[in-house]
Amino acid sequence: MSDNWPDLSDKTILQVIPDLAAGGAERTTVEMAEAITGAGGRALVVSAGGRLEPALAEAGGELITMNAASKNPFVIRANSARLQKIISEQGVSLVHARSRAPAWSALIAARRTSTPFATTYHGAYSGTAGLKRKYNSVMAKGDLVIANSEWTAAHVASVHGLPAEKLVTIPRGVDFNTFDPAKVTDARLAILRESWGIAIEDNRLRLVLPGRLTDWKGQGVAIEALAHLDGEERSRLHLILPGDDQGRTKYVDELSHAIDQHGLSGCVSIVGHCEDMPAAYTLADIVLAPSKRPEAFGRVAAEASAMGKPVIVADHGGQREIIVEGQTGTRAAPGSATALAAAIRTLIHLPPEARAAMGKAGRQHVLSRFSKKQLQTATLNVYARLLGLGE
Repeated sequence: MSDNWPDLSDKTILQVIPDLAAGGAERTTVEMAEAITGAGGRALVVSAGGRLEPALAEAGGELITMNAASKNPFVIRANSARLQKIISEQGVSLVHARSRAPAWSALIAARRTSTPFATTYHGAYSGTAGLKRKYNSVMAKGDLVIANSEWTAAHVASVHGLPAEKLVTIPRGVDFNTFDPAKVTDARLAILRESWGIAIEDNRLRLVLPGRLTDWKGQGVAIEALAHLDGEERSRLHLILPGDDQGRTKYVDELSHAIDQHGLSGCVSIVGHCEDMPAAYTLADIVLAPSKRPEAFGRVAAEASAMGKPVIVADHGGQREIIVEGQTGTRAAPGSATALAAAIRTLIHLPPEARAAMGKAGRQHVLSRFSKKQLQTATLNVYARLLGLGE
């Protein structure tokens, strides 16, 4: 047990999340399962499951499978009854909800069993009026509400009128044991090079834009930005788009069409889901995160910085708290291909040693502010506060 972690012996913490895909909220769920068990507690997760199931098991967590993603009110009501039974039978001490649909089920179950209820506001949910606002409001109904950035905290306070004493800001953490440049071997890089079709003699600067393939992540903006560069600049670049389309085949077709339309077929690669993100960042010269909507935190920016890479982000949301303008990367106006092209142009014309210095500064910045250990400790302290430990 960590020296500054509360003792959760005889406590069972239940986290509720739609699935265990490879997103930031899902990874945080696994990281907290590790912390809960490390603090002597029992870590349960209710979810539909997914890619991170082995990681959850390795962290000591226990998965209870449920259709937790459904927004159907009848399913939500049925899930609340199932959760109430789980709380009672498993001796759950606290429920922590991480997404809206399962949060409604969890809220009902927690209130009926008088179980402490926490939520983490992981995203800037769209819709601020009517039924959508009501649906979103469940994430502000925790006995304590965790915001994953200062930007998210301000959003929650503004939209939901949450008093400061119920709101705790805990930035998402980076696992520096995993995202460590020194641990990425040549063999791992060779496997990824082959997977991505990168010849060993290809010495172009690689721009890597990780993220699920959805319009708001900005892949289309990046493709258009390349089209704004001149021919000599484009000849020096290779834009790589790793990410899962999650069934969005129409969007992938749109990206492919844009690549062809701009004559960029030799400059842009859509490479699918990547399991080895530390190696992906290592292969990058510059990492892009041009999200069209505000990122509540900005996991890509934090992880890429941890790997010592300069990052270009959209100038809004939680990413502003990660990238120090001109020191660890740069920012571009959201949704603007012209602005993103200018930012790319600035960084590719820097001497290699200047880009390396940016990356080094970025690593130092996130090491001091965004560690997995800080996230785990702060969240365990929220649990302890709700459970009345140490009073």
